[in-house]
Amino acid sequence: MRIHLVDGTWELFRAHFGAPPHRDAEGREVGAVRGLLRSLHALVAREGVTHLACAFDSQIESFRNELFSSYKTSAGVPAELLAQFPLAEEACEALGVVTWGMWEFEADDAMATAAARLASLPEVDQVVLASPDKDLSQCIQGDRVIQWDRQRGRTLDEAGVRERFGVGPELVPDWLALVGDAADGIPGLPGWGPKSAAAVLAAHGRIEEIPDDPAGWKAKVRGAERLAVVLRERRQEALLYRRLATLRTDVPLRDLEPEALRWRGADRERLERICATIGERGLLTRIARWR
Repeated sequence: MRIHLVDGTWELFRAHFGAPPHRDAEGREVGAVRGLLRSLHALVAREGVTHLACAFDSQIESFRNELFSSYKTSAGVPAELLAQFPLAEEACEALGVVTWGMWEFEADDAMATAAARLASLPEVDQVVLASPDKDLSQCIQGDRVIQWDRQRGRTLDEAGVRERFGVGPELVPDWLALVGDAADGIPGLPGWGPKSAAAVLAAHGRIEEIPDDPAGWKAKVRGAERLAVVLRERRQEALLYRRLATLRTDVPLRDLEPEALRWRGADRERLERICATIGERGLLTRIARWR
């Protein structure tokens, strides 16, 4: 059994900036929901996609904003996109896909939690994280939990993580803490880049295990003296950034059983109503299964 976990927030953003805009009868922008619904339908129509769930950031802010004020917020996100999140979740549910809307946590936390629990079940052969978000690379387990970039048609297993980051999945949060992640508002440490972070982490492990004195570093890194000073002076910041980058695997989720995630078809009444609202009647003729 293969289970697909979809990053609904990423899909909605992609649809907003990549699909044509469209307004409903009341003048509200619904183009992103139209694009999302088409994308999800294309997914459930693929051969081999039988079990899936979709996670959304019901609000952009999460518990991480209480830990670090500069963590990503809804500031700068187009208001017409933010306004579509509730309808997007409703459309996903109408299509018959288990939907997790996150408030305190983030969509990535929901996906990380589901991946960890589902991958531990003997009846689950593989969990596919349908998102290119590098945060999720920490969840990869061999070829049992993988990432799939649907847009580019690329998959990433554990060997791919090591090739991309220079470290294994378990050290991705440390790597992000040192290098930074602009998408999440994590600044990283000055001077630390992908190569230097990978080399030092691969040699020593977690951030707290890197010696203060660069003479004790097992990896030869250009500018080691300067990097060591930065890390020594800002190690606590780096540990905070790692906490921000570490996905939670204890999020309470409903329907987190393989059979609950089986796609059994769309809800005709709900989907017809939503399609009428967003002007997407053509999709109804392509639904292969109703429940």
